[in-house]
Amino acid sequence: MKRILLFAALSLTLVACKTKSIDAVNYQVQETNVSTTLKYLSSDELEGRDSNSKGIEKAANYLEEILKKANVKPYFSTYKDTLSNYDNSFNVVGYIEGTDPKLKNEFVILGAHYDHIGITEKGFEDDYINNGANDNASGTTVLAEVAKYLGKVKNNKRSILVVFFSAEEKGLLGSKHLAKKLKQQNMNVYSMLNFEMVGVPMNYDFKLFLTGYTKSNMAAKLNEYAGSNLIGMSEGAEKYDLFKASDNYPFYEEFKIPAHTVSAFDFSNFDFYHHPKDEFQVMDTKFMTTITQEMLPVVTKMINAETKEIKMN
Repeated sequence: MKRILLFAALSLTLVACKTKSIDAVNYQVQETNVSTTLKYLSSDELEGRDSNSKGIEKAANYLEEILKKANVKPYFSTYKDTLSNYDNSFNVVGYIEGTDPKLKNEFVILGAHYDHIGITEKGFEDDYINNGANDNASGTTVLAEVAKYLGKVKNNKRSILVVFFSAEEKGLLGSKHLAKKLKQQNMNVYSMLNFEMVGVPMNYDFKLFLTGYTKSNMAAKLNEYAGSNLIGMSEGAEKYDLFKASDNYPFYEEFKIPAHTVSAFDFSNFDFYHHPKDEFQVMDTKFMTTITQEMLPVVTKMINAETKEIKMN
C-alpha cells in the first residue's frame, strides 16, 4: 500500500513539473524561430504575398504547417477557408477547443493578416517586390509563435480561433468574410485581438498601442494581465482612426464586442510603409521576441478569465 501511495505521489509530482515547465512563465520564445518565420514570409520567393498569387499560396502552406506541428486543428474542414468576396484567396484558420465545459462555448479570436501588396510598377533602386516584413509578416510571425505556445500547453478554458487573414490590403476582405460567416453561425465571440506591424519598436514608455483605445477596457485589462505598462494609446493611431484600418474592425461591426489591434506602427517610427524597403533586414527580431514572450501570459489570462472582464465602454 505504501509503495502504491508513493508511486501515486511521484506521478502527481511529475505531472505538476511537466505542467509547470510549459506555462507562460517558463515557456521561452526563441528569437531564431521568430527570425526563421519572418525571413521566409518576407522573402523574394513569396513575391510580396499579394492575394490571389502563387506567393501568398506558399505563405498559406507554410502557416498551415506551423499550425499542424503545433497541434492546432483546422476549424473548418481544412485550414484554408476560401473567401467569398475575393477570387482564389483564403484565410488560414486554426482551432483549439476550450477545456471548460461551459466557457468553451465562448470564443477568443486571435488574428493577423498575412497578405501584402505584391509586385508594383513603382519600385525603389530597381526593387519592385514589396516584401511586407513589417506589414504584416511581423504580426503574422508573432501570432504564429503564440499559436505554437497555445497548441502546446492546451490550458485554454475558452475556445480559440487562430486566424491568418488574406486580402486585408484589398479592404479587410478576409476578416469581413470570416466575421460575417461566424455571425451567421451564431458563434459566441467574447473578444478579438489582432496583431499588426510589430516589427520595429516605438519611442514611447509602452511597447504596443491599442487601436480604438477608449472604446473598451481592453488596454487596462491587458496591462493588468501583463503586470506592466505593455499597452498604451498612440495619438497618431487615434488621429488616423487606425481602429477601422485593420482586421479587428469587421468583428467589432458584426458582433459589437471588444475587437482591437495591437501595433507598434503609427506613422512615426517606420519610413517604409508599402515600400520595397520594408524588408527583413530592417526588422528588430529581438523586440518581436520580447513582445511575443510578454503577450503569452496576457493572452492566457484573457482566454481563461472566469467572466467576460473585457467590456465595451
